[in-house]
Amino acid sequence: MDKYIIEAAKLLKNAKFATAFTGAGISVESGIPPFRGSMGLWNKYDPVVLDINYFHTHTKEAWKVIRELFYDFFGKAKPNPAHIALSQMEKMGILKALITQNIDNLHQEAGSKEVYEYHGTAQTMVCTKCGSKYHSSGIDMSILPPLCKKCKGVLKPDFIFFGEGIPPEAAHKSSQAAEKSDVFLVIGTTGEVMPASMLPQIAKQNRAKIIEVNVENSNYTNHITDIFLQGKAGEILPKLLDAINQV
Repeated sequence: MDKYIIEAAKLLKNAKFATAFTGAGISVESGIPPFRGSMGLWNKYDPVVLDINYFHTHTKEAWKVIRELFYDFFGKAKPNPAHIALSQMEKMGILKALITQNIDNLHQEAGSKEVYEYHGTAQTMVCTKCGSKYHSSGIDMSILPPLCKKCKGVLKPDFIFFGEGIPPEAAHKSSQAAEKSDVFLVIGTTGEVMPASMLPQIAKQNRAKIIEVNVENSNYTNHITDIFLQGKAGEILPKLLDAINQV
């Protein structure tokens, strides 16, 4: 077994408060492409569709792309071995919190309970007029834009658009977890998206050990990462889980 995986397993097993922090890379193996990079969605779609001002002024046009991306396509995705390994680590008492930048609900589907959705979720929709919330599965999207059942206001997916702030509760709980962590597990994120990219920095400033799982070097690798496990999350995390059970 790789010595770095064993070293990481020992850190996690002995951690008092370990947190996982996930980005788009963990969901790529579930068939969800990242937004950025050579294979990213923004090479195919104009990111303006997720600008909050564009959404309000070109609602139907924005909703056509939103439906195609986040409900027709993403809705078919299932958790992969990386998601499942993290949920097992939580059940074992290893992980105390999981912060995700993803909006796909795959961590919860895999069984993780203490999940902070930093960028919101596609699983619910919120009325832009009265604030009512609905589970997305109960909304008819055959006619766009979908409307609130109470006031007929336009519904918006309950994730943040460009120009919107981070959900306050998720931001608060995520910052608290980063500050409390003595081990911080970074998975599938390049560290390019602010302010989420600051969370590992906060953990490091509070003397946490940083374990990174990424296919390629990120903005963290040569600056704050203590142990770099290079490879696909779906391959590395099950090995890490096995090592935790053996050390």
